[in-house]
Amino acid sequence: MTKVLIVDDEIHIVELLKFNLEVSGYEVDFAYDGLDGFVKMKENDYDLILLDWMLPSISGIDMLRKIRNDATLSKKPVIMITAKNMEMDKIEGLEVGADDYITKPFSVKELLARITSILRRYNISEIQTNNVLKTGNLSIDLSKYEVYIGDEKIELTLKEFELLRLLVENKGKVLSRNILLDKVWGYEYYGESRTVDVHIRYLRKKLEGNSSSEKYIKTIRGVGYKID
Repeated sequence: MTKVLIVDDEIHIVELLKFNLEVSGYEVDFAYDGLDGFVKMKENDYDLILLDWMLPSISGIDMLRKIRNDATLSKKPVIMITAKNMEMDKIEGLEVGADDYITKPFSVKELLARITSILRRYNISEIQTNNVLKTGNLSIDLSKYEVYIGDEKIELTLKEFELLRLLVENKGKVLSRNILLDKVWGYEYYGESRTVDVHIRYLRKKLEGNSSSEKYIKTIRGVGYKID
């Protein structure tokens, strides 16, 4: 059974999410405190983490940084749930490594759809056959969910991996932001094309911030992105 951890200090939110997730067939655990949540993440194998921004002891955004810097947790899908709805807050959450971001008050149906979408992509990535995509000295091992430039392993988030995979699979083609949103995020995300730009910027930094001088992802102004 798919296991979800809710980290939120609002009891009624936790109860609402727990009820709806369990009705939908998920196994649910929860924590009302960020540090307690982190301990549970280290002790249990969760498939998805729902993380509130405003938490006692440590903020959700700092928790997310700890998750992304932890070798055993860095690949876990994380959805930020928060009352912060300013664009810069959303961008910060995405830049730190959130796979998705939803603001309170939210539709439970929409959240469940986003959870389903993220888990579907994650599971597909986990059960891929032993195929390796290559372009130049960049290689993507689909079965191991790993990316290498030469012999150097590049650590990517789930979204960054899916973006890179999609671009390499369509090498030479220009993919619009809307196409990338639809294929990688997997649900209606109209008006949020900035999300793609944020993830591409960080993906580029990781790919081009190593010993290689090769530039991989090209921006086609007013259209989208491609890899030659």
